[in-house]
Amino acid sequence: MAEFGQEPKPGDLIEIFRFGYEHWAIYVGNGYVIHLAPPSEYPGAGSSSIFSVLSSKAEVKWESLKDVVGDCRYRVNNLLDDKYRPLPVNHIIYSAKAKVGQEMEYSLVWKNCEHFVTNLRYGEAESRQVRDAATIISVGGAAVAALAALAFMASRNRKQKQKVEGPDPSAGTLSTERVWLCQRF
Repeated sequence: MAEFGQEPKPGDLIEIFRFGYEHWAIYVGNGYVIHLAPPSEYPGAGSSSIFSVLSSKAEVKWESLKDVVGDCRYRVNNLLDDKYRPLPVNHIIYSAKAKVGQEMEYSLVWKNCEHFVTNLRYGEAESRQVRDAATIISVGGAAVAALAALAFMASRNRKQKQKVEGPDPSAGTLSTERVWLCQRF
């Protein structure tokens, strides 16, 4: 990962911080990027860009980095350089430019802007955002399941204890014998 403010070089991945998610582009030089843009993905879109998850199509656009970033923050983030060897820069740029203007399938999970740029740079389409979200969901799901299991076991233990010891007098439950005695006197 790179620090904010690092000058991008052709072939670098640009991570743009939108409200609630990151948008990704590939730097092609002279202040321009190529990116996969669903209809609601535009500079300054803010929370409305989140609705890009509803789109099934996106267009590959060649725009100035300044215009794509808008008022958002960005950084160079060649996130998979430690996992994959980047393709030659001229191949990355040529492949990216060849896709400009094409309408492509879009899916938040399988074919998003991060998949698009990692495929251009490494020849492998991966999305850290999707992977991290899946991890959070699975860990959260496991935690909920564990809590449900604990609650079930505690409830079961309480019921078994009541069968052995009888009702808890402090719980305000009166046995039938006590009710009968109260009614007689």
